[in-house]
Amino acid sequence: MSPSRTDLTELASAIKAWGAELGFAEVRIADVDLSAHEAGLQAWLDAGHHGEMDYMASHGMKRARPAELVPGTLRAIVARMDYLPMDTGADWRARERLRQRDPEAAVVSLYARGRDYHKVLRNRLQQLAERIRGVAGDYGFRVFTDSAPVMELPLAEKSGLGWRGKHTLLLSREAGSTFFIGEILVDLPLPVDAPTGSHCGQCEACITACPTNAILGPGRLDARRCISYLTIELKGGIPEEFRPLIGNRIYGCDDCQLACPWNKFAQRAVLPDFDERHGLGSADLVELFGWNEEEFNRRMEGSPIRRIGHERWLRNLAVGMGNAATAAADTGARGDPRIVAALRARLAHPSEMVREHVAWALERHAAAESA
Repeated sequence: MSPSRTDLTELASAIKAWGAELGFAEVRIADVDLSAHEAGLQAWLDAGHHGEMDYMASHGMKRARPAELVPGTLRAIVARMDYLPMDTGADWRARERLRQRDPEAAVVSLYARGRDYHKVLRNRLQQLAERIRGVAGDYGFRVFTDSAPVMELPLAEKSGLGWRGKHTLLLSREAGSTFFIGEILVDLPLPVDAPTGSHCGQCEACITACPTNAILGPGRLDARRCISYLTIELKGGIPEEFRPLIGNRIYGCDDCQLACPWNKFAQRAVLPDFDERHGLGSADLVELFGWNEEEFNRRMEGSPIRRIGHERWLRNLAVGMGNAATAAADTGARGDPRIVAALRARLAHPSEMVREHVAWALERHAAAESA
């Protein structure tokens, strides 16, 4: 016998309460009709804005059709989990900007300084799905956290978790954009929540703040120009035109989030998983560049950073170290001889890509010295 409307309403309320117990800041429910987003997805792919992220195109429009991905799907339970470390101060955005201006600092995106969010959210969502089973009985479900061809942000927007900002990230009036989202696709006809309208107004702070002009206009992102793409997704050499613009950002980029006024409401994590590990919020370029592959793998165990591998890690750091020469010159300071020595020590690295980026960085230092 199918559950009644009253039963489903009570179940939906219970799901949200259970989500809070599991550390989610908010849980909401959406239908899975994303047909309105298909044309935009196809246009984005046709323009090549996904770059080397072939997985974005490999499933065609199935990404916008959850019921084709998981037959029988009727609803998406969408959950938000805040990730700012517990001890993050009120001045966190100012602190991050200061580190970006420090030529010797290695800037890692805030979300990547703790445990891999994929594992944390997937585990908690699985627990939530099992708890639903205890009440609803056997039902069809599948858990996702940025791990399958699903248009997660449109689902989150439909559920009312927030709205798509002009930088394309999800924004919440209560929490800004410093959170992760995950979904459970279910075959239960749960009552859906209402979406919220956009609250960006005329603000274009995120567009202006992007160092590489990757945000082409409101809601239009060319990933090939995005520093997060260049330092994480791109497998080969970073195009020279973008290297000086990357500065000392060695994994990801938070600039659009730092500029967004809504992030004055960013919430702290309730789980210790996202607390900073290995001093990634205060490390310097030379320190991290000195890690050998074994040390990188050991220290980055359980971190999202590990998936780029040691070679790309050194590539990114070499770019930051090359830019340190220009940053120091701009302030009238002399370059750090430690950086030059560290770069020279990697000139014979087995990877051609690493050698090329190291040589580029040393050329920057040589040019700064002779200027």
